[in-house]
Amino acid sequence: MAESVLTQVQEVAKQARLASCRLPRLTKESRTKALHAMAEELAKSEAKILEANKTDVANAQALVAEGKMPSSYLKRLKLDAEKLKGVIDGIKQVAQIEDSLGTATLKRELDDELNLYRVCCPIGVVLVIFESRPDALPQIMSLLVKSGNAGLIKGGKEAENSNRVIFSCLSEALKSAGYPEGSFFLLTGREEVSDLLKLNKEIDLVIPRGSNDLVRHIQNNTDIPVLGHADGICHLYVDAKADLEMALKLTIDSKTQYPAACNAIETLLVNRKVADVFLPKIIQAFKENNVEVRVEKSAIESFNLQDVDVANDADWTTEYSDLTISIKVVDSLEEAIEHINTYGSGHTECIVTEDKAAFEKFFAEVNSAGVYHNASTRFADGFRYGFGAEVGISNGKLHPRGPVGVEGIITYKYKLVGKGQIVADYSGENPRQFTHKDLNK
Repeated sequence: MAESVLTQVQEVAKQARLASCRLPRLTKESRTKALHAMAEELAKSEAKILEANKTDVANAQALVAEGKMPSSYLKRLKLDAEKLKGVIDGIKQVAQIEDSLGTATLKRELDDELNLYRVCCPIGVVLVIFESRPDALPQIMSLLVKSGNAGLIKGGKEAENSNRVIFSCLSEALKSAGYPEGSFFLLTGREEVSDLLKLNKEIDLVIPRGSNDLVRHIQNNTDIPVLGHADGICHLYVDAKADLEMALKLTIDSKTQYPAACNAIETLLVNRKVADVFLPKIIQAFKENNVEVRVEKSAIESFNLQDVDVANDADWTTEYSDLTISIKVVDSLEEAIEHINTYGSGHTECIVTEDKAAFEKFFAEVNSAGVYHNASTRFADGFRYGFGAEVGISNGKLHPRGPVGVEGIITYKYKLVGKGQIVADYSGENPRQFTHKDLNK
């Protein structure tokens, strides 16, 4: 049985590899046509998609009731007409993004009739493994289409019915647009993942989207490059010179607008100079929004805070993905920065302040992909950045970083065009000299 699964996975990966060699030959017009066809097919199939999703949600609710699934999965899993419309709009936005495939980002004359070009091209075959969110499937496929990549896509079992219907719609759209067979596969078996992670000759990149455990498991069990983040521990810092009404609004939005998202804050840092005024207000607002509040013990005692739990060291490294927040009072901007760099995951942080110099210091010294000034951390999203969608979030420091759109899954090749030149002519006595002149044409 195991051998049979491995053989099937290898065959699928080989087909994707073959397709990936043909995809770069498609025109920009072909990719745009495919994306519009995908959007139209999803809109046309709305009733069928939402019906399949109802089945997934009902199955998940039963598992939550039995304690076999976190309740936070339900909101990620559920699709409605509004969320589906957002996905369709995202695909249309991807279609409008400038298509850089085949574009030269460097044009340089090395010598007469010896010209070098750095040309944008697809990565090849991308394996995307995601949990819970069926709306991630069309986002992922739209970006892979735009970037000219082939895709192996593994969705979570909890969204199996939704994913099957959505993938069928998207596949039909791609077929009508003349896409090569084998460009995309939807994989469903859990046992397939470990076999896929061994195929470093067929798969060029793995993008995991899901729980910390999923991402870490993939990072630790493959030689294929992995783009992803294991934690989304985001912070909001209320500075001594903050507009406290603004801080109240931003904190509530950053925590409660969608607490299951990786860009929701998990820790609130408050400068001691404003804590006596701000803490009672924000705690009351949290309570009104059904947020469980955990505050460091010293702050509870110093400010006589009521009806809150005590935060311990583990809270600073916990991604709750739920209506829970940890609060710490700090004595300075420097202490806030140190806390974030010590306990954060490099995702997204916000400072609320009217002091521009404080923000510039915060921006320069905080080691995160997103560093915001007076704006909700929930803006850390590919669609909101104008990327149309995102294949995932990267909190590493190498390219790509933050929400990963089309640019993050495009690489380049060097094209050298000559007239029979040889390196020997450029060495030894009286060698020819390189001109190294950038070209405008």
